[in-house]
Amino acid sequence: MQYRSLDHFISDSKAVLSKGPIALIMVEDAIEIETTLRHHQQLGFATVVAFMPASFALARDVAESKGVLRVDYDMDREGALENAVNAVIEAAPGQWLYACYNAEYLFYPFCETRTVGELLAFHTEERRDAMLTYVVDLYADDLGAAPNAVSLDNAFLDRSGYYALARPDGTPDNHPKERQLDFFGGLRWRFEEHVPAARRKIDRISLFRAKPGLRMRDDHTFTDEEYNTYACPWHHNITASICSFRTAKALKSNPGSRDSIASFKWHNSAPFEWHSRQLLDLGLMEPGQWF
Repeated sequence: MQYRSLDHFISDSKAVLSKGPIALIMVEDAIEIETTLRHHQQLGFATVVAFMPASFALARDVAESKGVLRVDYDMDREGALENAVNAVIEAAPGQWLYACYNAEYLFYPFCETRTVGELLAFHTEERRDAMLTYVVDLYADDLGAAPNAVSLDNAFLDRSGYYALARPDGTPDNHPKERQLDFFGGLRWRFEEHVPAARRKIDRISLFRAKPGLRMRDDHTFTDEEYNTYACPWHHNITASICSFRTAKALKSNPGSRDSIASFKWHNSAPFEWHSRQLLDLGLMEPGQWF
C-alpha cells in the first residue's frame, strides 16, 4: 500500500494503525532500504511504515509484502522525523511505536527467538511505556571496497569506548535529572571534531507507547520526562540497541570529513556478529528481569 503524503496516510490509515507494534522507518537515502524493512518485519512488527521520497525505488517483493506500507515523504526538511512520529502518535494512541532510519537494525535481548511483541508485553507488565535504546555504530572494514561505509557482510563495531554522563536539568544549579543519563561512544566519540556537540549522544527512546499529548523532541527524547528514563525506580529494565550505519555514512559523505577518514577501524574494532548475544556480552544492552 502506498500513500501520497503524510496527511493522506494519517487520514486513511485508521485500520492499519490499530495493529501494533508499528515500526516507522525514515528513509534518508537509497542505501539498504529493503534489508531494513525486512529486518523489522522479521522481528514481528505488525506494521512497517517506510517514509521515503517518491523518487526512491522499492523492491516489488517488499512493496507488496503484507504489513509494509509506503508513505511518500520528504526527509530533507527540518524536523522530518519528529513531525512524522508526532503525527502517528496523535493517530494511534495506546499503540507501541518504534522509529529509526534506513540502514539501522533493532536488536534486543533474545531477539533471535522472541518477537518484539513479546518484548513489549513484558515491558508493559513492568509498567513501562518507553524503552531506552543505544545507537551502536556499524561501519565497513574496507572503505575502498565500500566507499559509503556500508557493508552487511563485513560490518564492524567498537567493542569499547562507551560512557555516560549525568543529564543536567537545565536549572541554574544544573542538578542531574532522575534516572536519566547522556550516553556517548562509537564513531561520534572517536570523530567528534566532525560531529556537532548536540548530535554526539548515542541514546534514543526508540520504542514507546503513544498517548494523547505526547511529543517527540528533536533530540529523540519526549515531553513526558518519565519516557526519557533508563529504568523504573525499583529495578533495572530491558534496554535495546539500534545497530546503525547512519553515522559512518554521514562521515563518508560529508565534504568536511570524508577525505580525512581513511578507515574507521582501530584497535578496539570487532566484527559484528548480527546476534544479540554479542551486544549483551559487550554491555550494549541489558535484559533487566527478562530471562
